Amino acid sequence: MESRVREASAESGAQGGLLHSLRMLLADMLATLSSRGELLQVEVELEKLRVFGIAWFALATAFFLGLAVVVLTIFLMLLFWDTHRVLVAGLLGLAYALIGLYCAVIARQRWRVKSQMFTTSLAELDKDSARLSQS
Repeated sequence: MESRVREASAESGAQGGLLHSLRMLLADMLATLSSRGELLQVEVELEKLRVFGIAWFALATAFFLGLAVVVLTIFLMLLFWDTHRVLVAGLLGLAYALIGLYCAVIARQRWRVKSQMFTTSLAELDKDSARLSQS
């Protein structure tokens, strides 16, 4: 009779240990998912700030360079008004077209560069996956 009581308590202890282990595993998994979610959120915020900063300075650059182009064009046209105004207008138009094409090529190259967004999160998830597969 005493051996049956011991066996029953051992079985209930094993079940309690198994349940406890499952709870701990679930808690660890939730903590890992939570930290990965926080990392993902930080990366999204950093990318938003980076893009906003680029857009702000690109807009300011376009405005002031456009203003400089207009003033320079007026200056050159007034400077050569009596002698070569048609030639100056043609050369300025050609220069503006070449600069525009150059900017378009650079923008296209930068567009093709892969974004670094989520690389850290994906690397951490790969590490987690490797650790779990080793267990």
